[in-house]
Amino acid sequence: MDAARITHIASDWGKKALDFVLPPRCVLCASMDVVSVNFCLPCWSALQILDTQGCAACGRDVGMDSAVGTARFCPECRSSPPAHDGISAATAYDDKSGAIAMRLKYSKKIGLAKPMARQMARHLPDDAADWVLVPVPLHRWRLWQRGFNQAVLLGQALSEFSGATLAPDALFRRRRTRPLGHMNGEQRRRELSGAIALHPRRGPSVAGQRIILIDDVVTSGATSAACVRALKVAGAREVKILCWARVMHGHHNDSSE
Repeated sequence: MDAARITHIASDWGKKALDFVLPPRCVLCASMDVVSVNFCLPCWSALQILDTQGCAACGRDVGMDSAVGTARFCPECRSSPPAHDGISAATAYDDKSGAIAMRLKYSKKIGLAKPMARQMARHLPDDAADWVLVPVPLHRWRLWQRGFNQAVLLGQALSEFSGATLAPDALFRRRRTRPLGHMNGEQRRRELSGAIALHPRRGPSVAGQRIILIDDVVTSGATSAACVRALKVAGAREVKILCWARVMHGHHNDSSE
């Protein structure tokens, strides 16, 4: 038996032993009846898990008559294509998915990043190892206050699962912005105007690359749009957005940065 096989068996037995001593618990309710990637059946069933069959540009549901070639587009994206090249979310934003994002971000439950990323990984392209993961940045003062960037934690887990390269500091915030949670879409866009840019020394990690922009929650899309613009100006060949939860039908969200 070779060393790699021995290491794999030892790791598997070590995990089983740890699970026996410290059984996995549901990340939402702490139940030990875990059935699917750190969720119990009631909590898993309550999440609005999104599939990959929506609009090719924005991910929202589309009608059967919205096909263009081999892809399907919603009316809005057909009439006004977005700057990004596609957006995917593991879940629709609601009280359950929002609670998970807030526990990661504000209660510092950083262990949630991996189970969240496992659900996000379903939406990675088959050739994910050839893409570059770029987290949405925090301003340095907010990073100092919180101690971590939740988008970087999600990116680290996704990189581990897929083999994709992580560029954690490709983008930065030039100035501190006010919390966006209670702003409408236009107010968010004005607040973010010129606030996000490519790191001066990270041009080579972006130019000509296919990028997956990582965030925890996408609400109006103003933050991700500012990031996409910065990446496209820097020469990114393609930029897709991947998040844990996305506001789909006007659900109010107070968790945005």
